[in-house]
Amino acid sequence: MTEHSIPDEGRQPRAARPAAPADPRGAHARARKARDTQGAPALPAQAQARTGDAAAGPCDEHSQPSGHAGAQPDPHRPRPAPEGGPERPGPDPAAGRGGDRDSHDGAPSGAPGGEERRTGQPRPPGSGPAAMRRDGDRLRFVGAATRRIARGIDLDEIVMGLCRATVPTFSDAILVYLRDPLPVGEERPSGALILRLRRTDRLRSIEEGAEDVDTESGNPPALQVQNELVTTAELCEVRPGGALAEVLRGVRPVFADTPAARAALPELLGEGRTVPLGRRTILAPLRGRRRVIGAAVFLRRPDRPAFENDDLLVAAQLATHSALGIDKAVLYGREAYIADELQRTMLPETLPRPTGVRLASRYLPAAETARVGGDWYDAIPLPGSRVALVVGDVMGHSMTSAAIMGQLRTTAQTLAGLDLPPQEVLHHLDEQAQRLGSDRMATCLYAVYDPVAHRITIANAGHPPPVLLHLGGRAEVLRVPPGAPIGVGGVDFEAVELDAPAGATLLLYTDGLVESRLRDVWTGIEQLRERLAATAQLTGPDHPPPLEALCDDVLDMLGPGDRDDDIALLAARFDGIAPSDVAYWYLEPEDATPSRARRLARSALERWGLQELNDSVELLVSEVVTNAVRYASRPVTLRLLRTDVLRCEVGDDVPQLPRLRQARATDEGGRGLYLVNRLARRWGATRLSTGKVVWFELNHG
Repeated sequence: MTEHSIPDEGRQPRAARPAAPADPRGAHARARKARDTQGAPALPAQAQARTGDAAAGPCDEHSQPSGHAGAQPDPHRPRPAPEGGPERPGPDPAAGRGGDRDSHDGAPSGAPGGEERRTGQPRPPGSGPAAMRRDGDRLRFVGAATRRIARGIDLDEIVMGLCRATVPTFSDAILVYLRDPLPVGEERPSGALILRLRRTDRLRSIEEGAEDVDTESGNPPALQVQNELVTTAELCEVRPGGALAEVLRGVRPVFADTPAARAALPELLGEGRTVPLGRRTILAPLRGRRRVIGAAVFLRRPDRPAFENDDLLVAAQLATHSALGIDKAVLYGREAYIADELQRTMLPETLPRPTGVRLASRYLPAAETARVGGDWYDAIPLPGSRVALVVGDVMGHSMTSAAIMGQLRTTAQTLAGLDLPPQEVLHHLDEQAQRLGSDRMATCLYAVYDPVAHRITIANAGHPPPVLLHLGGRAEVLRVPPGAPIGVGGVDFEAVELDAPAGATLLLYTDGLVESRLRDVWTGIEQLRERLAATAQLTGPDHPPPLEALCDDVLDMLGPGDRDDDIALLAARFDGIAPSDVAYWYLEPEDATPSRARRLARSALERWGLQELNDSVELLVSEVVTNAVRYASRPVTLRLLRTDVLRCEVGDDVPQLPRLRQARATDEGGRGLYLVNRLARRWGATRLSTGKVVWFELNHG
């Protein structure tokens, strides 16, 4: 109803005014209408803008202002204590200010129409309860949107969070452009500023055009340029001094109807492409910590309210949080990439192919939040066709752990080259870890396999025990003394020697395979043993499972919650070398030893049916044995091994390694290694604790 001013002299006392009866049906209808209106899919502030005026406007004939005479006082509203006069109502919380009643009309200033009655002027726009509700809704929306953006870790998650937070609540479509390539940290980008369309999101009705069809035009009342937006240019080169460069330099979001935006948007989207005019488009630059890294375009359909000035502040907040999040994501991605590459370059690219053993490996990083660790594995060929198998785990997940892993792996390779026993290798690794720092700890398992003796020697430093899968399908957890982790110091390591039958498979692994939040390490080891036994049953008792497939099957035992740590896996299939394929002699260091070595080699080749290699083998054996006899003081060893190649090994007690050099025409010697290098498939020399071994290999049919 419409209120009329009542003269003071005709006004009845408050207690004597009759109370107008309230109609509960009208109040229920109005409340229901307000709930239906607020349920529209729009920004809460805009939904309140369409319904707030009715809620804050004059009452109808069935309602009555709270300050009207005869209204029942609110028992929950605080009121000041009366001081000899009539009781006054307290402040109205919906008005946003004190509710002192005007002395002429008797209505509180916060009630609808109260300010107009006092001053005779209409209430200024943007004030009052409806405006306060809109501001509160904007704050709540910005808070929820920034939290959603901040949840992203990588670049795609942050951009997706921006799109999902704004469509359809704040806008009907959004275009996100990012610099290509994105600068990282303090680096200064060179070349032209290129923006690439990273992501675009829009309402389903806009994409499909299947809803809200306009009956007059027959077109959906979506974006006026929906087809053009779908084909927006992927790349945009920002011209120095151009309109787009000026808008990006200004950092503040602008409406599409501003002169700067009218010239900048065609440059960004591509010539011939337009966007909704007026205040239905906002162009917001994305500025990181140091420089502008992109731009976001927010668009609304014609059937929705246009953007308001306060929406520029909302767009600025969204752009700022997104740009800073993208900056941090790029930095995090670069650090994670560097750490990951650092770790992977310290792992072997390919495994060697030693005689009598086949190898396979797997490495899996942990989850994205802790992807860098110190797990490593290695296979190192040793003299006498032996091979060292190593697996280790540096405690922690960081670039420091990866760096320490690289140092320990290099140290292990150096110690293996000295042909030290496994327990001595762990002892020196422990000393090296203590030199790196007091808190540098790691676990390690070092094993040496001899294919001729069919034996394996293992020493352990706090690592999970290996599992041996026998040819018949039985999986056995080897009983190896656990030892203390590397870096503890002051402890002794013990080695055990075990049988390594032909056809068996040794599995070395790190604790990430068997331990997680869901199970302890011994439960995981038992599950691994059962998994290996079940896999071996598939191929039968006489055929071991394929090595690569076995590694994949082992990793399949991991559940979705079992990836708490890195996983390094090394599998070794023991083929061994049969005694009939080995010839071994001790030769005294005498002048007649080279001729005797030639005769022994010739007889072994005839026994193996390799007579076509007689000339080459006799020549090379004679040269190598002659050089060993010249300097040796103890018996010289000669060993021939027949596998896929023919390998010859000559050992002596002199630690100095021979070096290949070019002999002059007047030199009497110095041509032996030159002949070996020319005729042999491969050759080398390895220093031992008791001397050295010179070896060469020849192909045979």
